[in-house]
Amino acid sequence: MIKSLRGMNDILDENEYKRFTYFLDVATDVAKKYGFHYIETPLLEETALFKRSVGESSDIVGKEMYQFIDKGENDVCLRPEGTAGVVRAFIQKKLDKAGGIHRFFYYGPMFRYERPQKGRLREFHQFGVESFGVASVYEDAAMIMMVADILKRLGIGYRLQLNSLGDTNCMPQYRDNLVSFIESVEDDICQDCKRRKETNPIRVLDCKNEKCQSLYENAPKLINALCDSCENDFETLKKILDDNGITYEIDTNLVRGLDYYSKTAFEFVSDNIGSQSAIAGGGRYDRLVEFLDGRPTPAVGFAMGIERLLELIDMPEESREGYYLGAMDNEAIDTIVSLTHKKRASDKAVCDYKAKNLKNHLKSADKMNAKYCCVIGTNEMNEGTVWVKDLQNKTESIIKREDF
Repeated sequence: MIKSLRGMNDILDENEYKRFTYFLDVATDVAKKYGFHYIETPLLEETALFKRSVGESSDIVGKEMYQFIDKGENDVCLRPEGTAGVVRAFIQKKLDKAGGIHRFFYYGPMFRYERPQKGRLREFHQFGVESFGVASVYEDAAMIMMVADILKRLGIGYRLQLNSLGDTNCMPQYRDNLVSFIESVEDDICQDCKRRKETNPIRVLDCKNEKCQSLYENAPKLINALCDSCENDFETLKKILDDNGITYEIDTNLVRGLDYYSKTAFEFVSDNIGSQSAIAGGGRYDRLVEFLDGRPTPAVGFAMGIERLLELIDMPEESREGYYLGAMDNEAIDTIVSLTHKKRASDKAVCDYKAKNLKNHLKSADKMNAKYCCVIGTNEMNEGTVWVKDLQNKTESIIKREDF
């Protein structure tokens, strides 16, 4: 028997697919309320896109991409994250040259080759939002408030962690100071951190090695080295969140896992999913459009890992909906099929193609959580009627077929 690949799961279980589609309904509704519209990008992209955007120093590019040479000798990979593809599409459609404000949301599968564990699969799904053309820190706050609104609608508790990564004015000097510190403890850090020191030093702060983390507690903090502009933006961001009742904590080691972030960085974490506690994260990436050969464009966004959220969702009580239609005699099956087709113009409707007694039809209707069980037997065929039971109110009625 052929089975699914390791780390690539089917969304088939009733409880899982209901939670999955409910999450998408809620997240999409919130994003639309914030003025965002849907975008879809290909699963397969040139490998160079992610090397240039995510950064060759990242674990994603260095260790985790599903990368191969296709039949046309192109170096391609399955997308490991969503932002780079959206930025590529933004530039390809010349929206960077058009100017103005462009706001998108997307959802779909991403792929990373890593050790599968709970909430972290090789094929996983993300919901993401990207905003282009707004330099104001108020847009950063809107991203954070959008995540908070989605999680509130889903009944998911969280802790919000904030940091500022500075910009091209304050980052270079901080980088030099951080490298000096790393060199002072270099004999005791892991090999990944030694590599990161040469490629992107700030990413050592994201190391998950406990020994490294204990050493970095004494590292210089970027938040203490911000230029006036970055510090003012960060103070404004905190005030906006305070004014809108969104609590947060400052995490000076929060750098995100990707190389293209600057200024605002944020992460929503849950204490209910074990060690992989991040459930959403994002920040500002004003330089990425330019890195990918577009016109300099301010941008900010976030992504949420859907699988990590599923078990945390507080599902609403499921109400009955739609119609179940069944025949008690074979002669009534064609009539039932026609009535079902007619009813689908305005409502959810499902019919059974087998003739059954009334008891079995009621069981089937109840199993699919239908609001109405509608049955035609010999009497109904002769009289041109439909027997209808409201399974919610437990009432019965006889309706003429032309009025059904």
